[in-house]
Amino acid sequence: MSPIFVYNSAFRKQPDVNVPAMPFRLSMTALRALMIVALGLNGCAWLAPAGISGAVAWRDLPAWDQDRHAESWPALLRSCDRLARQDRSWERVCRAAHGLSDPDNAQAREFFETWFTPHKVRGSGWRTRGLITGYYEPLLRGRLTPSEQFRYPIYARPQDLLIVDLSALYPELKDKRVRGKLIGNRVVPYHDRQQIDTQQGLLAGQELLWVDDPVALFFLHIQGSGRVQLPDGRIVAVGYADQNGHPYRSIGRELITMGELAKEDVTMFSIRDWLRDHSHRAEALLHRNPSYVFFALRPGQQDGPVGSLNVPLTAQRSLAVDRDVIPLGVPVWLDTTRPGTDSEPYRRLVLAQDTGGAIKGPVRADLFWGRGANAERMAGLMKQPGRLFVLLPKKVR
Repeated sequence: MSPIFVYNSAFRKQPDVNVPAMPFRLSMTALRALMIVALGLNGCAWLAPAGISGAVAWRDLPAWDQDRHAESWPALLRSCDRLARQDRSWERVCRAAHGLSDPDNAQAREFFETWFTPHKVRGSGWRTRGLITGYYEPLLRGRLTPSEQFRYPIYARPQDLLIVDLSALYPELKDKRVRGKLIGNRVVPYHDRQQIDTQQGLLAGQELLWVDDPVALFFLHIQGSGRVQLPDGRIVAVGYADQNGHPYRSIGRELITMGELAKEDVTMFSIRDWLRDHSHRAEALLHRNPSYVFFALRPGQQDGPVGSLNVPLTAQRSLAVDRDVIPLGVPVWLDTTRPGTDSEPYRRLVLAQDTGGAIKGPVRADLFWGRGANAERMAGLMKQPGRLFVLLPKKVR
């Protein structure tokens, strides 16, 4: 790394540093000396780039050769459905993948080793461990029309919800869309959770279904998709349609701040129990999270929910990531521990096929567990330390 590169990158990373005006021009020798002094005083951790780092060897992926790689094959093909037309490297990968019919574990592993290069994901200061959580597809009880019991609506995307996309004018704002509503000639913030919940008729006419449990409805918003069982036994699937534009705020963190739960005790189940045991305070707590999710009816409820890549998710093989760090669609080697344990390894090849409001930062991910009682338990308990290795297609020469 040249001194000039170090100098430039250092001050890009530290925009608040004020460099005094100098009455003379620094020589390269003096500049090198200054940078050596700066590194000696401040350490070099702040120079470490967060995100996808350089290539590593396959042997650096813990237990890489012990996974059942063929189980990730359907998820890979779904990623290919979206990516093959976007990049020449992916076009070659996907053509080869479609030509390999029903591979066994050894063949699938060989395929990934042939067509991809693994890269470690780092946080700031060279940290490689982050938080791995889980999510699942819940089942709620509901009706197509309201009643005394079923009085909590699942809303469709409101017609007056606007999305302001300025990326054509400001490319640096790509994937940064502002949501709001039009009042006169001004775009103002859209209604928050408290307004939607308490102002009767605010979204009248946008109801998709009605459910009987406000806590279950809140967790449906957190999960982003689910299924609703009707009184006649039919099941209707709903999926994420949009969001009101307000930031996500964790009520688990709120309970910690309030002194109601200890950090180590916070799980989906402990939060749910607190809400049910403190029903007179539950609504006020839920309103501390202003984010609100809108849904759409989802055909083919036998398939998994559709993630941000716009492909169905695969249980234990699809991962939600921060798309500003990890490109959607790529394979990721997940190195963590099984929920409910401190040390039992949980390592497998997954595909980055979703995003989430709480999934921000380099080493941060949310594993999709599927549906059913075991998926609920695993997702509800999962808050494990873990590492991520991204598999990028080899460049076309």
